[in-house]
Amino acid sequence: MTSWAKFGLAAALVAGVSTGAVAQETTNKVDEQTHWNVFAEPPQTPNECFGVAIPKETVNTDENGRIKAVRRGDIMLFVTFNRGKSGGVVSFTGGYPFAPNSFVSMEIGDNKFELFTDGEWAWPATPADDSKIIAAMKRGAEATLTARSSRGTITKDTFSLLGFTAASESAANYCGA
Repeated sequence: MTSWAKFGLAAALVAGVSTGAVAQETTNKVDEQTHWNVFAEPPQTPNECFGVAIPKETVNTDENGRIKAVRRGDIMLFVTFNRGKSGGVVSFTGGYPFAPNSFVSMEIGDNKFELFTDGEWAWPATPADDSKIIAAMKRGAEATLTARSSRGTITKDTFSLLGFTAASESAANYCGA
């Protein structure tokens, strides 16, 4: 599944979270664990499975720390597993284009990680970094991602990690990863 297809599927999840209708209509949702949902593509014999969550809190500020009203697209945190490959891949979309050559800071408890950006997406640099982040997410209660938009807005998105361990294990098992 391409990032755009994954984004579209997860966007349906986001809409479904607020209305309930879209999430019930999708046939790609295979599991739900507290604040995380699990999707498989295709659902019967999936090649790619992922857990996804939306933030429980979002704060947008200008460079001086003043709250700023901005329009953002869907904001989501993913862990993706592919059939036949071990380990998951963490990704984040902030709902806007990130500043060129910028990084997203990810904090989970006392752990801090850096994600590189490309357009509206951010990822860890290596599979080893993915493994460290996933381990921290399994131990943590929440993950906070701080980034800068191409327009200079500073965003801080906080995600609940309740259900993450079960969702990531479900996605991995569903894809045979």
